Amino acid sequence: MLIFLVGYAGCGKSSLGKRLARRLEGRYVDTDKLVERSVGATVADIFYYEGEEYFRRAEREVLEVLIEEGFDGVVATGGGLATWQDNAERMNEVGTTVYLRRSPEQILSRMSDYGREKRPMFRGKSDEELLEFMHKHMAEREPHYAKAHITIECDRVSDDEAVEMIVNEINR
Repeated sequence: MLIFLVGYAGCGKSSLGKRLARRLEGRYVDTDKLVERSVGATVADIFYYEGEEYFRRAEREVLEVLIEEGFDGVVATGGGLATWQDNAERMNEVGTTVYLRRSPEQILSRMSDYGREKRPMFRGKSDEELLEFMHKHMAEREPHYAKAHITIECDRVSDDEAVEMIVNEINR
């Protein structure tokens, strides 16, 4: 089974993805890590030196490789992967997509200083500026994320509860 976790940066795709893979006794990959390995640079450096368009093309290539190789497991996607071109539709065609919906306030409360610093769009913003940015940016991305097969409202549940909710939805 191929499961794609989609959602905004910091919503928990990586942390929940690892837990979900363990719960399902399956494999786990993170598209950002695969892009970094493929390009030989961090996501932040790719954005800085090559630009977002380059990064999005590399991200799509990673997605296609996973599909072509028949990856079976949980894929934590980058926050923008589902929003670029037809990526959301492509993931829906070949697997089960799960949107992890979280409020900007909760994302901010969960995010470490490192988590903020490694995300180019979050750098250098105060908490107030970041919340304002996230509200606007998330509203723009919502229609793409909403294409997912399953939506999990994560604000009022623990990560373990969210994993169980995903498993229950997948098993329906």
